[in-house]
Amino acid sequence: MKLPKLILTDIDGVWTDGGMYYDQTGNEWKKFNTSDSAGVLFCKKLNIPVGIITGEDTEIVKRRAEKLKIDFLYQGVSDKLIIARKICKKLNISLTDVAYIGDDLGDLELLLHVGISCSPSNAPKYIKDKVNFVTARAGGDGAFREFVETILGDELVLKLLC
Repeated sequence: MKLPKLILTDIDGVWTDGGMYYDQTGNEWKKFNTSDSAGVLFCKKLNIPVGIITGEDTEIVKRRAEKLKIDFLYQGVSDKLIIARKICKKLNISLTDVAYIGDDLGDLELLLHVGISCSPSNAPKYIKDKVNFVTARAGGDGAFREFVETILGDELVLKLLC
């Protein structure tokens, strides 16, 4: 598999289990799996930019993106393909140079236009049927890391770890 020049990801259902947790005072909670941060680290070591494109707009995702030094963060997005094209133009690359992982209807159009498409194992069948590969892991259980490691291949991942 050819290495992408950009890796894009959805958040809810990919980095999280898709659940939205609220307490009685109105606070919202999301649970992230820390193993996904290794996927970002591998990309950083290879100078492959990482971008998050999500329909949600939360301070939680902004804080996670800042902590991991994500290159691009777009929240509150209704048309992810438009944003992906905007990032590609900025980087002077095409959508075929992009790898994207998403899990639901809002991701489908972008999944159909990128060079490498993927969904977590718990995505609906109609999404899984349209992507290049499906992770064994579910969203929120390290699916993003598995996505990156699959693209890079075991040999390159092991070199990055040494």
